[in-house]
Amino acid sequence: MPKFEVYTDKSGKYRFRLKAKNGEIVAIGQGYATKAGCMNGIKSVKSNAVDAEIVEIPTPSEEE
Repeated sequence: MPKFEVYTDKSGKYRFRLKAKNGEIVAIGQGYATKAGCMNGIKSVKSNAVDAEIVEIPTPSEEE
């Protein structure tokens, strides 16, 4: 099963990473000052990513 892992980084901030069923990390959250903030970040990803649109951004060499 996919899972969110919550951990503290070297600076003491809370972070999360989303792991796929195969154990690969597919997303990493920003650093949060509180665990509650981190949990809200997870909640936001869960609710907003469902309908997220995919937008390709050209690299500078593609724009020329």
